[in-house]
Amino acid sequence: MSAIRLIVGLGNPGREYETTRHNAGFWWVDKLAAGKGVALAAEKKFHGLAARSGAAGKEFWLLEPQTFMNRSGQGVAALAHFYKIAPEEILVAHDELDLPPGTVRLKQGGGHGGHNGLKDIIAHLGTPNFWRLRLGIGHPGNREEVVNYVLNAPRREEQELIETALEKGLSVLPQLLAGDIQAAMLKLHTNEAKKDKQP
Repeated sequence: MSAIRLIVGLGNPGREYETTRHNAGFWWVDKLAAGKGVALAAEKKFHGLAARSGAAGKEFWLLEPQTFMNRSGQGVAALAHFYKIAPEEILVAHDELDLPPGTVRLKQGGGHGGHNGLKDIIAHLGTPNFWRLRLGIGHPGNREEVVNYVLNAPRREEQELIETALEKGLSVLPQLLAGDIQAAMLKLHTNEAKKDKQP
């Protein structure tokens, strides 16, 4: 399996969106960057904030598109094409309505589930075959309320669960960067299954 060479966090730019559920992907990449001691900086040609991390031969890019969610694909495609990074070498971290807060899942390909960021990345790359780190934010229970829900901050107890999920996602970074994605999935999803079985 291909090692991950580009990690993208999805969100909306601007202070008014910083704490909203839709920015969970940004939160994860921010934590990752802080852990690696790298600073994301504006890269005009990649339409976002970007940073390079890792040692020679194991380098990878971090990207937070600054084009608003529905145009996320612009920066992803620009950076991927520039550095000849294949879709299978891209991981996109994003908020996931279909998973409860505290849950994190890894998968490759599939649809966009109505997520405008994923939809635009699929359109720009011409394939859905990139990896996704799905960070559960829960669902408001009514489709009409989704936009308002994702553009608001989580409740405190939800935020704590989401923070735990972000840390869980970071725990499999070594496997992702080594291309051992099956091991990463096993570690993430086994922990989840154990948690689900607890009374």
